[in-house]
Amino acid sequence: MSEPKIASLKPEVVDLDPGTYYWCACGYSANQPYCDGAHREKGFRPLVFEIEEKKKVALCNCKRTATPPFCDGAHSRIEE
Repeated sequence: MSEPKIASLKPEVVDLDPGTYYWCACGYSANQPYCDGAHREKGFRPLVFEIEEKKKVALCNCKRTATPPFCDGAHSRIEE
């Protein structure tokens, strides 16, 4: 499996309601940062995560975070 595609060098800051979410791990989804099934041909799988109570989060779009699906600032260390 190759490295995921960098979808963006900026995280997606969103207010999420309680529920189950599917974070795109491959970077090819047209619905970033959420999975749209594009991974099927790339050898990746989405990361399934739960939100227990409504909260604001920063979801990683560079796909290099050490804390998926949440941004850890890894995008600031990527050279364009």
